[in-house]
Amino acid sequence: MIVDDQPVVRAGFAAIVDAEPDLAVVAEAADGGAALDLAAAHTPDVVLMDIRMPGMDGLTATARLTAAGPAPRVLVLTTFDQDAYVFEALRAGASGFLLKDAHPADLLAAIRVVAGGEAMLAPAVTRRLIDAFAAGPAPRAGTTEDARLAGLTPRERQVLTAIAGGMSNAEIGAALGVATGTVKAHVNALLAKLGVRDRVQATIVAYDLGLVRPR
Repeated sequence: MIVDDQPVVRAGFAAIVDAEPDLAVVAEAADGGAALDLAAAHTPDVVLMDIRMPGMDGLTATARLTAAGPAPRVLVLTTFDQDAYVFEALRAGASGFLLKDAHPADLLAAIRVVAGGEAMLAPAVTRRLIDAFAAGPAPRAGTTEDARLAGLTPRERQVLTAIAGGMSNAEIGAALGVATGTVKAHVNALLAKLGVRDRVQATIVAYDLGLVRPR
């Protein structure tokens, strides 16, 4: 489902997606409120979500969509330089971010990545995310959330740190000297222990609780 208040933008994204044999646009919405209704009716696997829209914005819609079950994967499409609240969308459950000026091939790849249960962050977005952590308040300590990190094994902490550094499973396996399948098992285990659903959310926990620090 494509959610954007600009008809031309929706049409452009729809043309790109519908040209692929394994992808199809099942619905289009001009604001967050319509997106919620259409998501309930069409149960899309992935939602391409704009942030700034009249009526219900993309942040509120993302939070409501991801709070319901089964929830679609939300891929936020943004100009980003003009969006001050992208980090809040990550907290709301977005599975990734892509800039609106991305190449069509990158858009299609991002859709497939999040549909497969992984997270997708454009490099520029990753840089801004780290900057947001650096400029924000100190990581929370002494809270009940610390127990989540305490429940991780030393190896799972290593894997979480690597995830927060943007490493893929293959890169983590090479760095730790273990098979990719073993890394995937560690990732699944730590996601369950942290109570998060993907690598983006795990990265937020890692920074929030001070396991890793912005450079």
